[in-house]
Amino acid sequence: MIYPARSLRIYGFLVALVLCLGSPARAQIVAIGASNVAGRGVSSSDAWPAQLEGMLAAKGRNVQVTNAGINGDTNAGMLARLDSAVPEGTRIVLLDRYGGGWNARRLGRGDQNAELAAIESKLRSRHIRVIPMWWNPVLRSYLQSDHIHFTPEGHRVVAAHMLPAVMGAVR
Repeated sequence: MIYPARSLRIYGFLVALVLCLGSPARAQIVAIGASNVAGRGVSSSDAWPAQLEGMLAAKGRNVQVTNAGINGDTNAGMLARLDSAVPEGTRIVLLDRYGGGWNARRLGRGDQNAELAAIESKLRSRHIRVIPMWWNPVLRSYLQSDHIHFTPEGHRVVAAHMLPAVMGAVR
């Protein structure tokens, strides 16, 4: 097919415009925590951070949710890796307030409330909004056979309950 010169110029201009402007910036969100953030025992696509990203995309939100969960992590561990796990440009952190303390107590390291408070304070000083990971006793119905880690359905429940708060934060 032969295009008139004027159409080619318009097409070229539009391609150049898209290349210069790029796509709209994706809001950067980091989920940080222990094994129930990392998705122990389920595929990475079944872990709640990935499910939440998919739910946000379905609602028209251009958001990247990075999973910075580490199996067995403690609040002290999260605090120590906070700067590397939460890069510049992060707008929101989804914080596991439970797993790190539970792991620390299991390892005999105390409750680590001071570390958790330091994590939140450091994030807020960087002007990053902190949204706690949703947890409710109903999640006990969605645990794997180890009675600790969420099933894929449990991860979906967490993501669905977090969706409204995260959508409100990425307007």
